[in-house]
Amino acid sequence: EKKSITVVELAEMFDVTEETIRRDLKILEEENFLTRTYGGAFIQDGVLNDINLSIRENILVDNKEQIASLCLPHIQNGDSIFIDPSTTALFVANSIKEMRVTVLSNSLKVMDLLSPYKNINLIGIGGTFSSRHMAFFGRNTTLALKEYYVDKAFISCRSVSLEKGITDSSESMAQIRQDIIDRSNEVFLLADHTKFDKASFLHICNLDKIHYLVTDNDLSHEWKEYCQDKKIKILE
Repeated sequence: EKKSITVVELAEMFDVTEETIRRDLKILEEENFLTRTYGGAFIQDGVLNDINLSIRENILVDNKEQIASLCLPHIQNGDSIFIDPSTTALFVANSIKEMRVTVLSNSLKVMDLLSPYKNINLIGIGGTFSSRHMAFFGRNTTLALKEYYVDKAFISCRSVSLEKGITDSSESMAQIRQDIIDRSNEVFLLADHTKFDKASFLHICNLDKIHYLVTDNDLSHEWKEYCQDKKIKILE
């Protein structure tokens, strides 16, 4: 039902030890029912699958670092950039700590990470706080975003496909991404290999609204042909 959960939550729910839960999760993973990660587990499928941030932070860490490293050469000192509340974009934030840039974000994680660095002009977008995403959303967030334009936006998504475009499972997350896409000169979509050729509950935009597709695996000929036709640059 929840698609993602922590070992601590399950241990409390069933009044058993965390070690018992870990053994049960191992069996369920062997049966291909779920995927274990540090401190919990998640189920990948489902159009409404909105995995908790605490679980997402520990999934595909090396892949997210790879994606961030591909983005870094495209960020220059003096740029104004938006970084969304995705765990992949957080790796981008970590890679620019020594640069002189302006960062706009509604992510508390990004704000916390970059706040000690005087070289970064950090602008936090407030609103209603979501502990699930560790970010701010809602009407005030949308209104605040309308005050800004940025050179580059680094956003992720839940799913991406040639037929259905860029989609998400969270309405609040989808809204933020729609807003910033229209207010950015260049849009970088950060998508690891698990997100391709699937669709989630809410449509963010069509693929022709992005300028760069950044991923961790070599894309298929069909994807490369489509991106070439739409003038989308692939970073892989």
